[in-house]
Formats: sequence, C-alpha cells, structure tokens
Amino acid sequence: MGSKTPLEIFDTTLRDGGQAEKINFSVEDKVLIATKLDEFGVDYIEGGWPMSAKDVEFFDRMKSVKLKHAKLAAFGSTHHPKNKAPDDPNLKSLVAAETPVTVIFGKTWDLHVTEALRIPLERNLEMITDSVKFLKARTEKVVYDAEHFFDGYKANPGYALKTVSAAVEAGADTVCLCDTNGGNLPFDIERMVREVREKFPPVSFGIHCHNDSGCAVANTLAAVRTGCLHIQGTVNGFGERCGNVSLCSVLPALKLKMGLDFFAAKNLERLTELSRFVFEIANLEHDHRAPYVGESAFAHKGGIHVSAVQKLAATYEHVTPESVGNQRRVLISDQAGKSNILFKIRELGLKVDAESDTAKTVVKRIKELENEGFEFENADASFELLINKLTGQYKPVFDLSHFRLITEKTENRALVSEGVVKITIKNKEEYVVATGNGPVNALDNALRKALEKEYPQIREMTLVDYKVRVLGQKQGTESHVRVLIESRKADRTWVTVGASENIIEASWQALVDSVEYMILKKI
Repeated sequence: MGSKTPLEIFDTTLRDGGQAEKINFSVEDKVLIATKLDEFGVDYIEGGWPMSAKDVEFFDRMKSVKLKHAKLAAFGSTHHPKNKAPDDPNLKSLVAAETPVTVIFGKTWDLHVTEALRIPLERNLEMITDSVKFLKARTEKVVYDAEHFFDGYKANPGYALKTVSAAVEAGADTVCLCDTNGGNLPFDIERMVREVREKFPPVSFGIHCHNDSGCAVANTLAAVRTGCLHIQGTVNGFGERCGNVSLCSVLPALKLKMGLDFFAAKNLERLTELSRFVFEIANLEHDHRAPYVGESAFAHKGGIHVSAVQKLAATYEHVTPESVGNQRRVLISDQAGKSNILFKIRELGLKVDAESDTAKTVVKRIKELENEGFEFENADASFELLINKLTGQYKPVFDLSHFRLITEKTENRALVSEGVVKITIKNKEEYVVATGNGPVNALDNALRKALEKEYPQIREMTLVDYKVRVLGQKQGTESHVRVLIESRKADRTWVTVGASENIIEASWQALVDSVEYMILKKI
C-alpha cells in the first residue's frame, strides 16, 4: 500500500463508544464531542441510532451545527424480517435523520441468521439487498457493516461472501468487515481480508475491530495493510465489553509508522488534547497508561533511561511525544538516578552544575527522604519546594509556633475535631481555632484561617484529593505513613507529599507545602 493511499477515518465514539460501561453521553455531550472530532479532522462521525429519543434529538440539534470537514452518519440495521424496506420504522428513522451517510449492519454469520433471527439464510440476503437499495436511493453514501464477518467467514465462507455480494450489488459504497466479538488474531484477519478482497477487487472495504482479545489495534493495522481503506474506531477505545479499537493508537501508527495519509494526520499534534477532552466529557479519569496519549506514555523513571534519553530521545522513545501532543516526563523515585534529578531541576528553570557540591547535596538529600517514605514521583510541588530549600532559594511563608488537635466524641453527639494553630507571618502572630469533619480537615481549616488575612487568595484554593498509604516496614525506613494531597485553584492543580510515623505530622507537611506552593508561585 502506497503512502498516498487516501484512508477514511470513521469515528463511532458517540454510538459504539457510548455503549461502554460507565459512559452515558447527554445530547449536549454528544454535540460537544462531535464538534471536537470535526475540528480534529475525522472524515465521518457516527452519531447514534435514531430509533432512540436521545439520538433523534442529537441529529436534530446537529442540523444547526455547521461541520467544517466531517460528515455525519446515522446508524441502524437491515429491516425487520416481517417488514418490507419502505415500511420499516428503523430504515425510515435513518432517512428522517437527514444525514449524508447512513450505516446499517446485517448478519454475516449463518449461526446468527438461523439461531438469533430464526429465518432462512436466503431471507437474510433479501433483507440486506432491500435495505441497502432503499437507503442508497435516499442518502448520499451507504456503509454496510458486515457484523461478525470474520467469525462467519470461518464458519461458512461461502455464505459470508454471499452477504457481502448482496450489499455490493445493492449499491453499498463501503463494506466494513467487523470483528464484532473481538476474538480474532492479526494473522487470521490479514488472511481473510486478502481472500475477500480478491473476490471483490473494486469494492471499498473497511475494518471495525473490538478489543476482547487485546488485538484490536494489531487487527486493524493488519486489515489496512491488506487493503482496507475505511477505518472505524473510537477515541480512547470506548465501546462494548473491552472496547473498540482506539483511534488514539491507530492513527499515530498509520501515519508515523506506516507512512499512510488521511485528512486528520495534519492534526496529530492535537491527539492527546482530543483524548483528554473525551475522557473529561465522559466524566472518567484519563488513562495514564494509554499508548501515545497517556501521561505515562513518555514518562521515564530509571536513571539509566533518563541519562540516555537526554543524549538521544530515540533510545527509549519510539516516537517524539510532541508528534502526538504529549510531553516527556521524568519521574523522581527510589529508582531515580542523578540524571532524573538534574533533569527535573532544569525543568524548574534552576541552574545547578552537575558536578557541583550543590548537585551532590540535592541528590543525597532526595535519596534520604525517599528512604524515609517520601515519594516525589507525582508530587512535583513538594519537589520544587525542596529544591528551592536545598539551593538557598526558599523563603518560608510563615513560622510555626505550635498546633494542637482535639477530637471529642460523646454518647449522643457526632465526632467533632478542633484544630488550633499559632503561627507568625511577617512578624505578626496569628492564633486561630477552627473545626472540621476530622482532625486533618480541622487542621487544614485552621491553617487557612490563620493565613487568609495576609493571603486572601487562599480562599480560592480547594483540596481535591487526600490519599494515605501505610508503608511496609523496611530496613532503614523510619516512616510508616505517606500522605499525598492534590490541591486546585482555578484551572491549576498541584500535588504535595508528607511522610512520618504519625499521620497528622505527614498531613501537616503536605498541607504546608500545598499552601506555600500556591503563595510562592503566585497561583
């Protein structure tokens, strides 16, 4: 396949992706995602099945949305065995959606025809023919999804080919071969696609893979390699069961590794942005281990890796992170070497000579703290404050005189926690008392109350996550508890860490770092 082959990227996030567990897109969600997909440059957006009220509303809303490039597609099935095509409510709903593209699926596997539909094999062929003809006469383009094609072809290749022939002869513009159960392997997909294409050389074929065997990306690429030009998938691999093939993995592979072209290829640098946008709309946490677009995709932890990457990125990166809109990250952990730490220091804009006594002191101190239970891998805010302290660039926001916590429980009352904090800010003493729904919350409230006169912006800061991990006893490790706190102000978030044998002390360390980071960074 040449590099100039025009591929069609068909996104089904709003339809097949919306069928995933824990995903329930509203009409507004679907409009937002459709607009984003169009901006990214996919060729087709499958919006849903207009037999449902939500999808009818979506297609109606989209009539007033002007897409820049993508074409909207409505999805349905071949007509019901008891109906004729012109009278079938499903087919009529597809036409009523007024989309330039319609997609219908039909049965390819004889097992489904005889056991699920319980109709004669010949009747299924008639349904495919009549449905495609009906839609072809009324819409610009018809895509026929050959459901369970590969399983059907294995079981009864002669009949599977007859279903494809029925769709082609009826006028289908594209026949999409579907690995609906997601159980086939790449070498099987490649062989079957090649055999089918030999039977229908002029036909435009597509590929639609599910990920039940973990091979959706490999299967899709194998199908493209043997001539499928129409690629169906979802952003982030959302979909039934284990999901559909992830376009976030397929698109970079097509362009960066196979040298193939498609319209959205020019926007690959926005791929990570698209991935995170869809996760956000779905109200799900971004998959940090996702290939290409995950936060960990270009994260380096081992000191040897970091040292090599700084010399030549290709030593431990298969593509550049910028090519897909991602970024390189260097992690600080007990596996970190000097290279990791110096890399992070340079990221902060600080200059430390690699061979200086300061550099040696920094590395030694970080190793000591990690041995005590601190972890800076995800606590960049605490790491930056620590570096400032070790390089003499830190000025404390306040000086602590003392804090005290009281927790009271009586027989007929709920547990009540009270925090007392006495600090000095710019030579002014603040002594405050605050309550909370637990000792850490009371301490947090008291500290904020003490600081807000001098730093009123602290009222806009919120604590969004609080994690405690009990550490196993290790030789040379004194700490038993690690606390991670995630804080937010407006659109900025940062993470701080504390470690101690006492959970309150560990929490206090993380809380102090959190407020000092916000104030010193002027967030």
